[in-house]
Amino acid sequence: MGIQIKTPEEIEKMRIAGRLAAEVLEMIGEHVKKGVTTEELDQICHDHIVHKQGGYPATLNYGGSVYPVTLDSDGKATQPVATDGGFPKSICTSVNDVVCHGIPNKKPLRNGDIFNLDVTVIKDGYHGDTSKMFVVGEPTPQAKKLIKTTQDSLYLAIDMVKPGVRLGDIGYAIQKYAEGKGYSIVKEYCGHGIGAKFHEEPQVTHYGRPGTGVELQEGMTFTIEPMVNFGKRHVKHNKKDGWTVLTKDRSLSAQWEHTLLVTSTGVEVLTRREEEPF
Repeated sequence: MGIQIKTPEEIEKMRIAGRLAAEVLEMIGEHVKKGVTTEELDQICHDHIVHKQGGYPATLNYGGSVYPVTLDSDGKATQPVATDGGFPKSICTSVNDVVCHGIPNKKPLRNGDIFNLDVTVIKDGYHGDTSKMFVVGEPTPQAKKLIKTTQDSLYLAIDMVKPGVRLGDIGYAIQKYAEGKGYSIVKEYCGHGIGAKFHEEPQVTHYGRPGTGVELQEGMTFTIEPMVNFGKRHVKHNKKDGWTVLTKDRSLSAQWEHTLLVTSTGVEVLTRREEEPF
């Protein structure tokens, strides 16, 4: 299936889903502290999405052969059981050297840990996908700089989004910026179109050549989500759990993500948090 240009009705549904996803990241911050487990954070996020927002966490059982959603007596979605290798949790938590798709677990967070919390909310059949870096206590200067560089690379990419710009231009700008700071860009994972489906066309790489790639059009919706490593770009896949991706050299990794809408004059950040400048 090709790139889906969203209708005004679809865009409004995506605004709602995006706002809900952003709200999860705004809500969870006060719970991030030394000693809490990522599994506890997952439960808090799940309960918020399902019972307060009336939505559904898209990662839960993603990749499984079934997508079981049942309703309780109040008509709200209840938590299904992941089956057949589907992702087992409602958020991804990628700690320190985990690049992406980290599974929440029972290990307590420690002072100085950094982690990406990636959440996708489904509401009325449409997806809002976003992620943010969190720090437990005080980060090292190296971690702080990596986190800021990654966020800045996302922001400069967002500033470029408008009709007529090519994805190769955006990928090139992200790569040039991050590598100019001495870091490396993960190439195995990318952003993606999004809407009624979690992952649609086009693929949005965070590296590229100017003047190449898909040309942006009004009504397109997609994510940009650069993954930047402190060391080399190479990654490895945890074959035991089937999901977790780590830096091969065990160096720190950071990621930020937003869902975007191409407008007639530029861009609307559908997952914007209240703390952000745009």
